[in-house]
Amino acid sequence: MRILKPLDRYVLVEWVKIFIGTALGFPVLVTVIDLTEKLDKYLNRSLSPQTIALAYLYGVPDTMFLVLPAAVLFATVFSVGSFTRHSEITAAKASGISFYRFIRPMGLGALLATALGLGIGVVSPYTNSRRVELLKERQFSNRSSRFNFTFAAEDERMYSIGSADVDKRSLEGVVVERNFRDNSSPSYFVVARNGLYDARRKQWTLTEGAMHILPTDSMNITVKFDSLRDRRMREEPRALMASSKVPDEMTFVELGQFIRALERSGSDVGALKVGRMLKIAIPVTCVIIMLFGAPLATSTQRGGTAFGVGISLGTTVIFLMLVQLTQAIGSKGLVPPNLAAWIPGLIFGLVGIVLLARVRT
Repeated sequence: MRILKPLDRYVLVEWVKIFIGTALGFPVLVTVIDLTEKLDKYLNRSLSPQTIALAYLYGVPDTMFLVLPAAVLFATVFSVGSFTRHSEITAAKASGISFYRFIRPMGLGALLATALGLGIGVVSPYTNSRRVELLKERQFSNRSSRFNFTFAAEDERMYSIGSADVDKRSLEGVVVERNFRDNSSPSYFVVARNGLYDARRKQWTLTEGAMHILPTDSMNITVKFDSLRDRRMREEPRALMASSKVPDEMTFVELGQFIRALERSGSDVGALKVGRMLKIAIPVTCVIIMLFGAPLATSTQRGGTAFGVGISLGTTVIFLMLVQLTQAIGSKGLVPPNLAAWIPGLIFGLVGIVLLARVRT
């Protein structure tokens, strides 16, 4: 017995056609606008057209991640609007198929869009990092000192450093954290008063500190030391002057480690917490947007395609404004940051429930 009946397949195929076109069309539009604005800057860096094109190709996943809810909305509004104008929904109701049952395949499509978004969220930090490298956006600084910063190193290690001096090859107030999420090894963090770089061995020696080993969440084994040579801390002093990874170049787990490292240094991490939770909230919003758009689109027969475009664009703008607003209030601590990331979805979800309840089934 097939899971999807002929009507389900028909509805889903029509929905997917519009979804794919929108999900790919929006990134192309964003790319053209951004490239037009920044092309002179890239050419001044002596970047070849091939390099620029490859860099923008690496930027597609991040743009697609952000527009997935809009793509779901467009697919839902236009497909439901088309079914309504051609009386296909009316015919389905006459055959005993309710509106809720009719749009169920769209719900499946929205769930697939959510899964796609979560997958893109895992991949996009790496493609963003590659894009930055190709466009030479991250450059080393000529400064010789830096104060109160956090550096995302390789192997998911985080450094919180009070001060760094390139000329003296020294550090002060150092915290090194490595969190093993897969339990392959116990997590640990090292706190040291000073650090000195050995240019011959190309590694750092930390002094006057303690190493905290965490076999479990409730156990802390502390070993004090006068000096500790960290073989994995290989970054040269000048490398620490470079801009570290930005949140868009970190996975959900890496960003969590970055936030904890900043919290230990006393930094405000509200905006980062909101951004981290949005990596999950935005894909999940795809389902909510579908439930919101389906009953709303039943009125698109009044204005045809133009009315559908207006509804979709207007709703997309409102959604993006809400995301920006909740990021602001979450970063300021007016609401818990993790909750702030879900506010747009909650608002659209409540409105969607009201609209669904009012639809004639």
